[in-house]
Amino acid sequence: MCTVFTLLAILSANPRSSVVDLLLFFTLAATGFVGCAEFASVCLVHPVIRRLPEDSQLVMEQGLLRTFGAAMPVGMTAAPILAGIGAGTTGNAWCIAAAVVLTIALIATILGNVPINLRTFFIKGTSAPEGFIPMRRRWDIFQAIRGSLQLIGFLLVCVAVATAP
Repeated sequence: MCTVFTLLAILSANPRSSVVDLLLFFTLAATGFVGCAEFASVCLVHPVIRRLPEDSQLVMEQGLLRTFGAAMPVGMTAAPILAGIGAGTTGNAWCIAAAVVLTIALIATILGNVPINLRTFFIKGTSAPEGFIPMRRRWDIFQAIRGSLQLIGFLLVCVAVATAP
């Protein structure tokens, strides 16, 4: 609730740029959520999962696909779009860089993570099939790439907002 009041205070203080401020706010929110969640997945969640027995890894990964899979496609798509709109609206070089980095992260996700996620999601039962662990280790590589890029994209948006006139 404090965030809403803060946003309203910012917008009312400078109505001339309220649309741009609102755009940058939502860009910060989207890139922050996605970047922090995916990078935390790389550094905090998946190292723990990798220590579990193979069948438990399958159950965990399928569970995460149900939770992350509900929100992340929207957030990961919105992030580069919002950064791109911010770049076009403000001409800010940091927004341009963020849009590029977040677009690369989205492409890596679509080409690398999504096919592996689909295979994982449709595994029947609770027993990890042969080849499951090597497949998930390939996914880990793509996850490290996209999680890092999404966090970098968020940080670039932070710099864009901090340096905006």
